Amino acid sequence: MRWEDYRSSDNVEDRRGAGGGFQMPGGRGGLGIGTLIIVGLIGWALGINPAVLIGGLEAINGTGGGPQQQYAPQRQGGPQSASQGAPRDQLGRFAAAVLAQTEDVWTDIFRTDGKTYQDPKLVLFSGATRSACGGAQSAMGPFYCPLDQKVYLDLTFFQEMKQRFNAPGDFAAAYVIAHEVGHHVQNLIGILPKVQQAQARASSRAEANALSVRVELMADCLAGVWAYHANARYRILEEGDVQEALNAASSIGDDTLQKRSQGYAVPDSFTHGTSRQRVGWFTRGLKSGSMQQCNTLQGPI
Repeated sequence: MRWEDYRSSDNVEDRRGAGGGFQMPGGRGGLGIGTLIIVGLIGWALGINPAVLIGGLEAINGTGGGPQQQYAPQRQGGPQSASQGAPRDQLGRFAAAVLAQTEDVWTDIFRTDGKTYQDPKLVLFSGATRSACGGAQSAMGPFYCPLDQKVYLDLTFFQEMKQRFNAPGDFAAAYVIAHEVGHHVQNLIGILPKVQQAQARASSRAEANALSVRVELMADCLAGVWAYHANARYRILEEGDVQEALNAASSIGDDTLQKRSQGYAVPDSFTHGTSRQRVGWFTRGLKSGSMQQCNTLQGPI
């Protein structure tokens, strides 16, 4: 993936090494893992209770038979000090460059529709930090918090993607960031609040999970839309890049993760979609470049 020659976003809040967190075991400073691995599923795949790890709208969690817990603003209480602007280390610069490309692409798409795109912030952290949606931990994987409109990312996640999920590569990592930015796009156009309301009315956890799957698959499709336009504008794709992203999407499907962990899949518990669905919706966005092709809220998925 070509990214070194393009601008880096200044909308980065770098909390790495600022104190107040813990270092993720096995993490190697600037090395990381790639994009899409869902809050609940990653925690689940690592043997951590997803209900504890859920933050933001990543892996929306409904309580069976009752209303979903809404995301209430948390006291910020002075999170560790952070540097603002584009990082200087290679992996930080990569994340900032991908973020900049999402800014350019979505600004143009929104402008075409007569709307104004509001850039999200990217928070880089090590181990743990705070968000308006609650605590953020490395084990949660990357996630988007709609309350503060920030994407939270521990860059060691990209190394975890490579080692644990066999999904290496720059474009696989870019897909993860673009997926989280896709949730920001959903928030700006009002999708996330509507889903929260629908989940609050859900009669069961399975019904709430089904809504979560649709939201996640839409974010996959929106990541594909970004890739289409970023490549048209910057020619970022190199040989093998698309396969990296497809491999990442396939590796983190609910069915694949559950079969790897326990030997079988439980469809009613899916929150992000099957490997086939994730690959299919990302491909749909990548081929069409159209947001209108990403409506997962209606019809079969």
